[in-house]
Amino acid sequence: MTTPSVSHLRHGWADVLAALRRNDLALTFGWYDVAHRYRRSRVGAFWLTINMGVLIGTIGLVFGTLFRSPMSEFLPYVTVGLIVWGFLQTTINEGCNGFIAADGIILQVRMPLFTHLLRILYRNLAILAHNVLILPVVLLVVWKPLTPAALLAVPGFALLLVNVAWMTLVLAVVCARFRDMAQVMQNVLQVLFYLTPIIWSADTLPDRVGSTLVQLNPFFHLMSLVRTPVLGGMRASASRLDVVAMATLGWAFALWFYGRYRTRVPYWL
Repeated sequence: MTTPSVSHLRHGWADVLAALRRNDLALTFGWYDVAHRYRRSRVGAFWLTINMGVLIGTIGLVFGTLFRSPMSEFLPYVTVGLIVWGFLQTTINEGCNGFIAADGIILQVRMPLFTHLLRILYRNLAILAHNVLILPVVLLVVWKPLTPAALLAVPGFALLLVNVAWMTLVLAVVCARFRDMAQVMQNVLQVLFYLTPIIWSADTLPDRVGSTLVQLNPFFHLMSLVRTPVLGGMRASASRLDVVAMATLGWAFALWFYGRYRTRVPYWL
């Protein structure tokens, strides 16, 4: 006889696995969302790329001048940081309302609930693919070539995706029950934007206390796994271990939590 905790883990994993097996369904939904949002627009999703490019250029010039940083180093740093953070912030914010936004489908169609979160993930991956096109342009402008270390950003981004997935799973359940939590998370992420080295460097912190706070910030490690290799650095092993541990513990909790409350989500909607 299995204990309740093990039973919750199994139920949660069964739903996630069922959604992954019907991966094509979530992929179709995600692509439709992007196409529908920019239907009849000549530029389409590249409007987001244009907006991101303007933001990167403005922040790069202003803060690069204030910090007196070489533009060849600072502009690629800000570019990767803002692109990755934009993906993180949007995916988590939309994940908070993942079940709420799909209430019509959830109440009428029988499918794994995790499919609706995969839909959000794929939608934002498509937008990320558009925004990534800014990076080679910036590297060409400042004449900073990529090194072989940049290939390490691929497994780093995979680890980032794994962590974002369990975060959205937990938050989607919590926000379905407590609707105000979505607004709380928006404010939390806004604060974390300034606490995470995105438009400023952790090397500029003057004391150990500030450095310790940065090291305790999980989003700093998620960011480092992608940004450090792209910029030519190799010292991301500590962040990699932290992110792997976070993914392991996070998914264990997420599957238990999701398996326990999954059947209540339709009633909360």
